[in-house]
Amino acid sequence: MSSAEDRAAVATVEQVVRAQLNTALGGPRGVAETAIPTIAFTVCYVVSHELRPAMVVGIGIAAVLVLLRLAQRSSLKFVLNSLFGILIAAYFAHRSGRAQDAFLPGILYNGVYAVAMIFSILVRWPVLGFLVGTATGDPTGWRSEPALVRLCSRLTWLLVLPCALRFAVQLPLYKAGAVGALGTAKVAMGWPLQVGSLLAMGALLARGRTPIGDQPPAPKAD
Repeated sequence: MSSAEDRAAVATVEQVVRAQLNTALGGPRGVAETAIPTIAFTVCYVVSHELRPAMVVGIGIAAVLVLLRLAQRSSLKFVLNSLFGILIAAYFAHRSGRAQDAFLPGILYNGVYAVAMIFSILVRWPVLGFLVGTATGDPTGWRSEPALVRLCSRLTWLLVLPCALRFAVQLPLYKAGAVGALGTAKVAMGWPLQVGSLLAMGALLARGRTPIGDQPPAPKAD
């Protein structure tokens, strides 16, 4: 495809953000690979109250997904993200001896992530704007266009909401030591909320036609 065709293919901010989000999340497969081993680990841990079988199940599923990726010679990063989360959760629970501490890293992550994204919106540097900057080759140029800042702020709010909800619900359960309720909340508020957030972002992006500078280059495929 020629450079002129590339520029015509990505004429709006919405198209750029859709392409960049798809690359960052790995599409439906990447989202699933990130979620499934963690869900399996959480469910097994809540049912058995034992770290060892939960780790065997979670890591075993991740290993199968890794082998599939290796056979296809494709990126391992989404499976490895899930595996890393499982190991951190197991470490926290093993170190303290308290079952609820397996959920502490996720709670802290969601709290810090929500605060950081809200701060970025308040200072008018919404984090989703950097996806636009990555695609155009100008990391901060999007800030000169108020329409882009507004759109990226709305999109960033849609990323904030799942994190803020998880933190608000799960922190009191953690303090109460309600391991069963924590596991249920983690599963129910994990993948479903993330998918809901992405669908809401997709609906917002589908409606918009925000121009982006003077014909930016198309983002590279993964």
